[in-house]
Amino acid sequence: MSLLLAVWICALTSAAADVGLPRATELPASLSLRDAVDLLRRHGLDILIAEAATENAEGGVLVAGAVPNPTVSASAGNAFTYSTSAFSQADCRKNGAVCSPWSFNVGINDSGAIADSLSGKRGLRLQVARNALAAAKMSRADAERTLVLQVKSAYARTAQATLAYKFARDVAETQATTLRKVRDRFNHGAINEGDLQRIEVQKLEADQAVDNAWQTLRQARVGLAFLLGVRGAVPDFEVDTGVLDYTPPAALRDASEADLLRLAFAHRPDLAALGYQEQQATSQLELTRRLQIPDVTLGVDYAWGGFGGLSTNGPIQGQSLTLSLSFPLPVFYGLEGERRQAKAQVATSSLERAKATAQVSDDVAAAHAAFLAAQRLVERMEGPRRDGGGLLASARGAFVAIEAQYDKGAASLTDYLDALRTYIATKNEYFGDLTAYWTAVFQLEAAVGKDLR
Repeated sequence: MSLLLAVWICALTSAAADVGLPRATELPASLSLRDAVDLLRRHGLDILIAEAATENAEGGVLVAGAVPNPTVSASAGNAFTYSTSAFSQADCRKNGAVCSPWSFNVGINDSGAIADSLSGKRGLRLQVARNALAAAKMSRADAERTLVLQVKSAYARTAQATLAYKFARDVAETQATTLRKVRDRFNHGAINEGDLQRIEVQKLEADQAVDNAWQTLRQARVGLAFLLGVRGAVPDFEVDTGVLDYTPPAALRDASEADLLRLAFAHRPDLAALGYQEQQATSQLELTRRLQIPDVTLGVDYAWGGFGGLSTNGPIQGQSLTLSLSFPLPVFYGLEGERRQAKAQVATSSLERAKATAQVSDDVAAAHAAFLAAQRLVERMEGPRRDGGGLLASARGAFVAIEAQYDKGAASLTDYLDALRTYIATKNEYFGDLTAYWTAVFQLEAAVGKDLR
């Protein structure tokens, strides 16, 4: 017994040692979108929490399908009024009897296992647990769906912040060059001091923009790292800004809202999870009705004391084999409360599924509208040929032309600064439009529960 106890304690200790926090995520120097999603699936804390819930449901299936262990009983008794005189014992031996003041009893019963299976209760418990497991798996898939959307959106924002930071640095470097040229012109008396100070202000504003862009980039990196499970210092990793390049997904070119809605009804894991929960509630209601059948326990008992022959004392307990049957009488309570709760759960599950169906329709409609609007904004920015005719190309062309005119003295400083500010604002707006476009694509993928690229 000591050896078995020691082995059992070691097993428990080993199992406890296996439970702990997962290893923190380590980000590479350059992180692609695919790598970010893979890291989320392996190390995301919310994903791991959902996986733990699935493991819990798997344990519930084992518990529900377990057959009750039989119960063994044993007892011994001593008749302290039993005569142990030499005459009495000699009389026992003379008559071929075994006389003893001790009596013994051993028994075993099935703990209701046979009746549990024959009544169908065990099968119904398994149905309830298996539906709960299926719902947990779908909930895990749904958690991944929403978290992948968050990671992709955060990655797009980080790419946007990276582009904005690089552009802000380019603008600051250009303004530094412009300031040097304007100072030379000022020293030669070609411009007045007011124009010089306006250029200096523009240069300082460009430096301010660089600092603000860096802060935005840092915050975007930290937000993305948090979603990926980083629990320490966040390095200044790089992301692939090419993910923001405008390329309409083939699956969305001719897809209507009705097509996307059909995809959503076929692939959304939250709808599937609610369907399994409704089946679980229905099985629980049937199980509650079946539980009204009393649990019957079957048992066998064997008892003995002295045996054989006749004697003055006689055996304390003759040898006997007893079959027993026991069950509770449902006199005072017939599970009315459990039945009412089960019926309410069925109704609740049905209503939640209907509500989720309406929510899916709303998600698809909103995401599709956002996608179409963002697509128009990007195409207006890039123009029909993407190399001219768009808002971005026009703003840049106007700035380049006025900059050349200003260098030759044919344009005023006010015109130059207005063109510069317009170009900077348009470029940053373009970065935002690209991010909004891909975020809308990611939202559509989450709304239909399927990768559309």
